[in-house]
Amino acid sequence: MLADPGVQAARERVERAETEMGMELGARLQPFQDRYDQAVAAGDADGLAGLCGGKHGRWGRICVLPGGHETSMEEPHRGRTSEGRPIAWVGSSPDGW
Repeated sequence: MLADPGVQAARERVERAETEMGMELGARLQPFQDRYDQAVAAGDADGLAGLCGGKHGRWGRICVLPGGHETSMEEPHRGRTSEGRPIAWVGSSPDGW
């Protein structure tokens, strides 16, 4: 089913929209990305433990915003792809996508 051309086309549209939204939110949400990067570099487990558990399919758990942000701040999840591009998404997708 995932190989169906219609599914592939929909997936490409979603990925483009998520990349665009990630770029648009970049300036406002960059401090969260910076804090995440610093926590990773320093091995700050406490800092990383407070992050959102939101997942985005094949990229895994990359949301850099604080846990609970989707209800308190009304922001979509925000992080980076494995290639380093900013990405933002709403909700959580299955790990297989």
